[in-house]
Amino acid sequence: MNEELIHFTRRALARNIPRPEIAGALAKAGWGTSDISQALASFAEVEFPVPVPWPKPYLSAREVFIYLVMFGALYDSCYQVGSIIFDLINRAFPDPSQNTGYFSLYYNDAIRWSVAQLIVSFPLFFFTFRSINAGIVTNPARRNSKARKWLTYLTLLIATVSLTCDIGTLLYNVLGGELTVRFLLKVLTVAVIAGGNFLYFLADMRREEKE
Repeated sequence: MNEELIHFTRRALARNIPRPEIAGALAKAGWGTSDISQALASFAEVEFPVPVPWPKPYLSAREVFIYLVMFGALYDSCYQVGSIIFDLINRAFPDPSQNTGYFSLYYNDAIRWSVAQLIVSFPLFFFTFRSINAGIVTNPARRNSKARKWLTYLTLLIATVSLTCDIGTLLYNVLGGELTVRFLLKVLTVAVIAGGNFLYFLADMRREEKE
């Protein structure tokens, strides 16, 4: 945030100039809407002789650790769910060129491993996610955590890349005339998992911007 803009906003608020007038003056001076909103949002709307700043986002090792655990558990949970569904699809629609007996044993072992991993990772994600949200309810300033924002946008990036590759692979196979039922089901699986994460975290970030 521009220091000069913050200083101007603080002085204007200290003189009891209404926020809409401050925003209008800054807009006429050429400041962007986003910069103006952030500058005004830096100060709480409370009755006090001088402008009261909101708590600034901070970065602590403990907070980074908790968010890394939560998002790591989320990524692993999504991967294991996708892996289980892929193995079930392969069993339901086997490739005629594969040795059915051998791959049946392989899929059983793979599913068992994925389920075991999911039993560990999903509860870990659930409890860390719940703990973080409870902390945000208690102290709304935690919503501005830098670790939370960076990892949320990283998740959006991963989901976007997954969806882009998924759609690209689908179009490639459509153009090549190589569509099969199991391929379509796998594409749908990736789209649902990645798309679900993308929509949830995008809505969460938009809700935060509105607040």
